[in-house]
Order: sequence, then C-alpha cells, then structure tokens
Amino acid sequence: MSALFSADWMNQLKDAWNNEPEVCDKLAEIDFNSVITCGFKDEDNPRGVFVVENGKCVRAGSWSDSDPAPNWDMRADLKDWLKWVENGIGMMGMGTAFMTGKLKFKVGDYQAIIKDPRMANPFVKSFGLMQQLETDELK
Repeated sequence: MSALFSADWMNQLKDAWNNEPEVCDKLAEIDFNSVITCGFKDEDNPRGVFVVENGKCVRAGSWSDSDPAPNWDMRADLKDWLKWVENGIGMMGMGTAFMTGKLKFKVGDYQAIIKDPRMANPFVKSFGLMQQLETDELK
C-alpha cells in the first residue's frame, strides 16, 4: 500500500489515468494541458502533483517547490479523501462536496469544469480511478 498523495500513490494514479480512455483520450480531444496538485485543506502546500499534456499524464509524484505553478489545486480533509478513494464520487456527490466546502479549489475554477461536459465527465471519472489504488490511510 502507498500513502495518499505519496510519489508511489501518485504514479499509480498516473498509470490508471493513462489506461482509462474515458479520461486521457477524452481530455486529449480538447487539448487539455494542466498542472494539477492536491492535498489537505489545513496545509499551505499541496502533497501531490500531476502534470497532464494533451490529456495524458506525463509526470506525477510528490509536490515540491520546484514544480510549476498549478492550474488546479484541490484540497479536502483526510477523511473526505479517504471516503472518495474507497467509495468513489459521482457528479452529484462532487457538486455536494464543492457546495458544502468538503472539496476546495485553491487554484482553478470548479464551475468551468462542471459547465463543460468535455471536462466534467473525465474529471469525475478521474476521481473514480482512485478506487483502483491500494491506499494507506496514514497522512
């Protein structure tokens, strides 16, 4: 098992992402390029980084100061991340998590994702990929 957002965990997510056509191929169709970071709401810096070029994740790992500035920085409490890792989250759950503040975007526009189905569907599916990973509950 790998700790949530560790380099190993992020690289497993990278492999799952790149092997899921409903995520990487759909994002390639819209020339999606982004630096995505994720972590915990109570921390200044993110834990993990995910670099996407033309829909495909080209690099993933632990975040460091030398990483480029994120286009998206998603934050939640550990208990919420672990719930999503175990159970997944659908479009309705994602909206609820955002509206109730369980999922925060320090950088990026959640509304822009949801308004564009070409981004919304792969985004929700990318959260589902976390269910495939063996995740250690330690922070």
